[in-house]
Amino acid sequence: MKRVLITGMSGTGKSSVIEALAARGFTAIDTDSDQWCEWQVGAEGEAAEPDWIWRADRMAQLLRASQITALFVSGCKSNQGQFYPYFDQIVLLSAPPEIMLERIAARTNNPYGKTEAQRELILQHLNWVEPLLRARATVQIDTSRLSVAEVADQLAALVADPVT
Repeated sequence: MKRVLITGMSGTGKSSVIEALAARGFTAIDTDSDQWCEWQVGAEGEAAEPDWIWRADRMAQLLRASQITALFVSGCKSNQGQFYPYFDQIVLLSAPPEIMLERIAARTNNPYGKTEAQRELILQHLNWVEPLLRARATVQIDTSRLSVAEVADQLAALVADPVT
C-alpha cells in the first residue's frame, strides 16, 4: 500500500483535495482536527507560542496500519518531518499568496485565516516554512490553475499500479 502526504500552506487546497480523494474511495485523512493533533506548549518558564502538532502515537498507528487502498494524509505540522520515512510520496501543494488569501477568505469549512493577524502569519509561513517543505517534497503541484478534480487526478496517479 502506498502512503502519500499532502502538505502545503493554508489556502493551497489540502482540505478540498483530501475530500475529493475520499469521495473517490481512497482512505483520505485530513489531520487538522483534535483527533489527529494537539497543542504543544513550551516547558515551564519558556515563552514559546503553543504549537498545533500531530499526535505522534495516533499518526504512527495510522501509518503502520495495513490499508486496502492507498492512504492519503493531509496536513502541515511542525513535527511532520519525523513521519516522512513512512510516506512513499511527499506532495507539496502551492499557490501564489493572493490566491491563497482569496481562497481563505471564501472558505466556510475552516475559520483560520479570517483575521488580519492570521493572514499576516500565513504570509510569514509562506516565506519561511514553504521552502522547508519544498526541500523535502518528492512532488510539487501548483494548484493555482487547476481544479480540485485535476489535483486529485494527479494525486491518484501517484498511487496507480503501473501498467505491465
